[in-house]
Amino acid sequence: MPFNIGLTGLNAASSDLNVTGNNIANASTAGFKGSRAEFADIFATSRSGVSKTAIGNGVKLAAVSQNFSQGNLEFTGRSLDMAINGDGFFVLKSGDGIQYTRAGQFQVDREGFVVNSAGQRLQGFPNPGQVGAMQDLRLTTGLAAPQQTSVINALMNLPASAVEPEAEFAFDEDTGVADPDGYNHSTAVTVYDSQGLPRTLTLYFRKVGEEESNEWQVFASSDGQEIDLDPAGFTFAEDGTLQGEDGEPFPPLNLTIPTAGGPNAPADPIEIELNLSDTTQYGDKFSVIALEQDGFTSGQLIGVDVGDDGVVFARFTSGATVALGQVALANFTNPQGLKNVGGTNWVETFESGQPLMGAPGDNGFGLLQAGAFEGSNVDIAEQLVKLISAQRNFQANAQVISTADTLTQTIINIR
Repeated sequence: MPFNIGLTGLNAASSDLNVTGNNIANASTAGFKGSRAEFADIFATSRSGVSKTAIGNGVKLAAVSQNFSQGNLEFTGRSLDMAINGDGFFVLKSGDGIQYTRAGQFQVDREGFVVNSAGQRLQGFPNPGQVGAMQDLRLTTGLAAPQQTSVINALMNLPASAVEPEAEFAFDEDTGVADPDGYNHSTAVTVYDSQGLPRTLTLYFRKVGEEESNEWQVFASSDGQEIDLDPAGFTFAEDGTLQGEDGEPFPPLNLTIPTAGGPNAPADPIEIELNLSDTTQYGDKFSVIALEQDGFTSGQLIGVDVGDDGVVFARFTSGATVALGQVALANFTNPQGLKNVGGTNWVETFESGQPLMGAPGDNGFGLLQAGAFEGSNVDIAEQLVKLISAQRNFQANAQVISTADTLTQTIINIR
């Protein structure tokens, strides 16, 4: 009997050494979660039938439980390195099905998919803010489509001291130039047609009436062609601001640039709303503080940004920023029930329950930290102490067997 009990102790200590050694070996593995060996005594039996004399049969390995506590974040500056600061798992898809991981070291494959080192594709939601069907997160590898200008937001100051020019506003279609004696101030902005071709839009502002007048006219031209606006003027309030009727915001002016793109590259006309609601008439000089439009030409991918909410933005040479999707996260009511399949990946089991899907920052899910990944949660010092303890246990159980052997030899030698 002591031989069997000692053997169970050796096996248990050996299992403890294996678990501890595995923890130490993966102390630098991204997303690794340390484990611990849990033991239970083997069902005790009684030789006499009286419980007070029951003798146990040793020890057995009851379970190897995983510690899913947060590991330290290691900052790299790589945009596709991601760490979950809180609860949740990244969702990966491969030929083996869906797997889950905390290791956030991702890259882009030749087809533009966001993958880990094993080629498993990171899953995400195609429409940020809408948790639903998942798909492979993919970065565009071609040119980004252009966007036609539809809105211009102008923040300017037209001087209150301006007076009406003596000459009428005149535009020479042959030269494509407006008579400078017919307006007070002008500014230009580049807009884009549906094919992403740039067009220069020039705005001319003309004061109407004397200095105390608050009325202005606005004219426009594009690449040598005069453009009509509707309406073609506006009047400032006494405080120098533009106001709509009944206190409403000042409505935008509408203009259309016909035959945009020119004869060599025909495109649809550009219909634009010119928003002047933030323009003022103060005593200061004429100034253009901001003149922004929402169009852009085609462009190539130059970078990727990931927000703490998991939304993946692609940056293009055109200056455009496009949301490509949102990183999906999964959580489980019992993470201890997940099955470790290697590669710092897990799969769901009956014990873990079905995954609860969500986005970073949703209730029950942590935020995403881009430019960093989660390291192992193994504490080397703690594991070394456990290693010594497991070694002592192994030696002690070996001593039990040695002692039992000595007793057996003594009995055999009795004559």
